[in-house]
Amino acid sequence: MKRIGVLSSHNGSGFDTIVQACEKKVLDAQVVVVVSNNSNAHVLQKAEQKNIPNFIINSKLFPNDDLDEKITTLLQSFDCDIIFLSGYMKKIEHHLLSAYPNAIVNSHPALLPKFGGVGMYGSKVHEAVVNAKEKQSGCTIHFVNEEYDEGEYILQNSIELEEDETIEGLENKIKELESVTIIEALNKLFGQN
Repeated sequence: MKRIGVLSSHNGSGFDTIVQACEKKVLDAQVVVVVSNNSNAHVLQKAEQKNIPNFIINSKLFPNDDLDEKITTLLQSFDCDIIFLSGYMKKIEHHLLSAYPNAIVNSHPALLPKFGGVGMYGSKVHEAVVNAKEKQSGCTIHFVNEEYDEGEYILQNSIELEEDETIEGLENKIKELESVTIIEALNKLFGQN
C-alpha cells in the first residue's frame, strides 16, 4: 500500500478525490499526512475529520526556519512514497525535489503546455481557455520539477468545449474530469492498472 502525503493551500478537492478512492479500495494507498501553508485552509479540517495528521508550515509560524527543509523532514517522517499537490500555491524547492525525485505529482486544470506557468491556477486558467476560444481543454497530471507546470506528464484527459462555454461551466467540467484523471494517473504510477 502506497503512502501519500498531500500539500494543499485551500480546499483540497484532490485530497477529497484521493481519500474517497482509498476508502473505496479503488486506489491501494492511504493519505498519511496533510501539510498546508495556510492556517485557514479547509483541507486541514477535512483531514482532522478523517483522523489524518495535518500540519501548518509557513513563515509566520516558523520565521527562522528553512520551510523547504522542514516540510521535507516532516513528509519523510511519515514515510511518504509520493507527494500530491492539491492546489498548493507555493513553489516546490530543492530539498523536497531531491528527496522525492519523480514522486511529487501535481494536477493542472488545462492541457499543458498551454495555459500553464506562474499565475495560471484555478478559474484564471479556465478564463484564459474560454477567452482564447479553445475547442478543447482538460487536465494534466504531471511530475513536479523546478519550473511551474513543466514536469513530465503522467496523464492527460480532454473534453470538447461548447460553443457558448462559460468560465464557471468549464471549471465544473474540469473538476469532474480531474477527479477521474487523478486516480487513473496514480493507479498508472503505482503500477495498479
